Amino acid sequence: MRSIAFRLNRPPSTISREVNRNGGYAQYRAAKSDEAAWERSLRPKECKLALNKELAHSVAIMLKQSWSPQQVSGWLRRTNPDDEQKYVSHETIYKSLYIQARGALKKELVKHLRTKRVMRRSKHSTKKRPGLGQIKDAVSISDRPASIEDRAIPGHWEGDLIVGSKQSYVATLVERHSRYVMLVKLKNRQTETVVNALIKQAKKLPEELYKSLTWDRGKELADHKQFTTTTNIDVYFCDPASPWQKGSNENTNRLIRQYLPKFTDLSVHSQAKLNGIARQLNERPRKTLGYETPAERFQSCVASTG
Repeated sequence: MRSIAFRLNRPPSTISREVNRNGGYAQYRAAKSDEAAWERSLRPKECKLALNKELAHSVAIMLKQSWSPQQVSGWLRRTNPDDEQKYVSHETIYKSLYIQARGALKKELVKHLRTKRVMRRSKHSTKKRPGLGQIKDAVSISDRPASIEDRAIPGHWEGDLIVGSKQSYVATLVERHSRYVMLVKLKNRQTETVVNALIKQAKKLPEELYKSLTWDRGKELADHKQFTTTTNIDVYFCDPASPWQKGSNENTNRLIRQYLPKFTDLSVHSQAKLNGIARQLNERPRKTLGYETPAERFQSCVASTG
């Protein structure tokens, strides 16, 4: 099948599905399969959400809470594993929103999606900032203990700054094990300001749940030694121009941009407002957690340390 896929310039999974739905490897016949495909296309299946108004209503409520279609789908499947009528694929949700003929969901719900795009397209992002590689005595991420890498042990965080207009900044912190999020309001990006804010935030957590912090090479953490001395939290730095080495934080920053869009003034948001945004993110199910919420996972860590 891989050889066929290579010759046809198609993914092997596409060839596999085509063969399996038309008799399998031993019985597949091209003419019969083509005829069956035409018959299936003449009998399009009506959208599941159009047939099930109660399910559509549930999906709409979760979308209004800023859950993504994938989060909605995963949570419904997790909570109703034995009842197919109570869950729906994320692709069906997207089609109901973006394809007018399938419009079982109101078009207005698009504004609650992360990107708010009027049509779906791939995402490509880069992140370039001045000041990379200017950290003295930085401990490289390559020296980070292997026990941190597998995410099995809670208490290891990734951090970064997101930047708004008028030189406004918010620090973002993500716990690697649970993907729990904290947001910290900053007056500026001076290292003294950032380090003091991070120290204050660290004191809100038990020591067992804040053991290390991984940051990129931004000069806002130039005074990392002061942070470690005060908190006893080890700091590791990504290689220059390698933000992907703290992938949990990079991914979470994209989620946060739904609430704090680029090119907007972040200074208008109070710490209480930022806490509310973090709470919403922490109460949204995550695919990587088996559709548990970060709050649920983090709370179990808190309970185990208590």
